[in-house]
Parts: sequence; C-alpha cells; structure tokens
Amino acid sequence: MRVSVRQENLAKGLSIVGKAVENRPTLPVLSNILLSTEDARLKLAAMDMSLGMSITCWIGAKVDQPGAITLPSRTLADLVNNLSPERVDLLLDKATQTINVRCGATVSNIKGIDASEFPLIPENTQGDVVVSGQVLKEMISQTVFAAAKEDNRPILTGVYTEFNGNMMTMAAADGYRLAVRTTEIEQRFDKKVFLVIPARALAEVARIISDEDEEVSITLPGERDLVLFHMKNTNVSSQLLEGKFPDFGAIIPRSYNTSSVVYTSDLLRACKRAEIFARDAAGSAQLIVKPPKGPGEPGEVVLVGKSSERGDNTGMIDASVEGEPLETSFNVKYLIDALNVISDERVVLQSSGSANPGVLRPENRDDFVYIVMPMATQR
Repeated sequence: MRVSVRQENLAKGLSIVGKAVENRPTLPVLSNILLSTEDARLKLAAMDMSLGMSITCWIGAKVDQPGAITLPSRTLADLVNNLSPERVDLLLDKATQTINVRCGATVSNIKGIDASEFPLIPENTQGDVVVSGQVLKEMISQTVFAAAKEDNRPILTGVYTEFNGNMMTMAAADGYRLAVRTTEIEQRFDKKVFLVIPARALAEVARIISDEDEEVSITLPGERDLVLFHMKNTNVSSQLLEGKFPDFGAIIPRSYNTSSVVYTSDLLRACKRAEIFARDAAGSAQLIVKPPKGPGEPGEVVLVGKSSERGDNTGMIDASVEGEPLETSFNVKYLIDALNVISDERVVLQSSGSANPGVLRPENRDDFVYIVMPMATQR
C-alpha cells in the first residue's frame, strides 16, 4: 500500500470516523481505524461493537499501490493533527504491519494490525428514502436531546422514526418530556414502517451532515437489523433498538385553557436567568401567565428561579395571552433545551392547568411540538 493524501483531508476524515472507535473494546483491533484503498480514494472506517455503530469516510488520494491496514486511532489522529498542512505519504510494510508516514521533514512509523482482523463494515446499498440534508439535520437536533441518557429503559435512549404515507416522523422522550418533528418526503409508504435508532448514532449523523450534503439517503433494515445513512463522502450504520416505544400521540394534549405567544429569544434569556437560581431546586422554575388587564394591553409571562441559599430571579416578558391565568413549574433546563433548537422568531406556549403538561411549538408551524411535564409548584 502506497498512498498520498492532503494532511487537512486526512485529519478531517479521522475526526469523523474517530467517534465510532470503541472506548474499551473486547477486540484490540476495534481500537484501530481501518485504512484501505478504493479506486482513487482512501477509505477510513471505525466500528463500535458495544453501540452497534460504524462510520465510514472516503477522502481523495493518489493511490500508487493498493492495500489495507488498521492503525491505532488515538496515535494516528494525534500524529496527523500535528503534521504540517501539506502532502502526507503512507507506505505499508506488510511483513511488519507497520506504516511509514512522511510529511515534509517529518518521518514516523506506526505499528498496526492486519486489516483482515477488522469486522465487516455494512456495505453501501441503494437508499430507500431520500431526505434533504439540512432538514434531516434539523429534525435530529430538534428531537435527539429529549432522548433518555440513562439505560433504565433502553428503548427511550433511541429516537422513534416512522415513515407513513409521504410523512417522516421523529420522536424522542425520556419520561419527563417529548419532542416530535415531522416532514414531507418524496417517497410514499403504503404501509407504516417504523424503527428506533440510538440517539448517539443520530447525533453523529447530524454532526457529519455538511452544506455539501444536499441529500441524505437512508437504507431501511433488511436481513440485518441495521439502518444506514449515506452522505456525500460518509456512511453511518447503526443497530436498531428492540422494544416497544411509548404511544407518544396519546401524550400530546388536544386542547388548552391558556395560550401565550412570546419572542423566542426573550423567553430563552428569561429561562437562562431563572436557571442560575433554579439549579438548587432540581431545576424547578415557576412559570406564571397573566392575561391582559384590559383591551389593547399585553399579557405577561413571568419566570421565577429561586434558591434558598443564593437568592432568586424574576423575569417578565410581554406576551400575547389568550385564555385563563396559569401558575405552574417546569424544569427550566428542559425549556432551554427546546428553545435552543427553535430558530423561529416566536413560540407558542400552551397548557391546560398547573397539573398538566406544557406544550411549546414554533408560531405558525405544526411540524414541531415539544411536551414537558410539570414539576410540583413552588409556594
């Protein structure tokens, strides 16, 4: 194997696939990244067996002699990141499974493991669904944060993904909140198809999608219980989660007693200020909605964060309020998480009372909804 690549391209490729290198692998080769030649490209691949995830990336290369090797991920990445931004020449000595790395005046030798010991990476196949890259990135960012971080209920560490008719739906819940995002797709499914994809794998897909990725094609599970995402120069594969995802449609309220429209940035800043003090109360911040006192006057949304030791903060925001007054409490960090992924100028906050969930959605859009359960109201 004799290959030449640009340092910046190799560094970028290693940073992409490095996220799929297993921390404590049972097989030594899984600490490594696979390098192999394919036509005029160098393929980089890594696999995390514990997560059932693999990432494959292709970079442009001058291939003088084909071949393959696996190299220690950390050693290779650290070295390449500290090379000068010029051509990197890689030469494999098959007898010793050592690769010679030359860049400018720098010469290094890295010992590797034979590529034949690396597990088979899922092959690229024709995608079943094509989605706009930026739409998919937004769908993931607006749901993945609401997935459970703990493994108490493994199914909740994933994002429910459904294809039905010409609609694609993604939903995530951790028992305290629910985020649902939908979009129209060109393909039509006569029969509903659904799967639960680990949130971590989807987070990597969103991280990898760039402006160059106008479209992402998704290969749905076949004989293997895998989903594959194909971007311009990168593939991500992930095992699916087994189990029954909760019926989240039943959780979404259909009617409200109070509805408020506020500027997203105003509410986000008020939540961040309240959170400084609410940390001492398990994140619980009081939310008070006041309808207008008279015709032509604005309503008001008040957020209160209190700490018995450090003090308190009260933030008041003008709002367009319809319905009854409301006094409830939410985990304010959960509100911040949702507001951070809403780019719309204004949001609608709705509730049917202090003991009922709060509903947050962008104004004039029905493709994203966020439900957050109330906390015990502070007195």
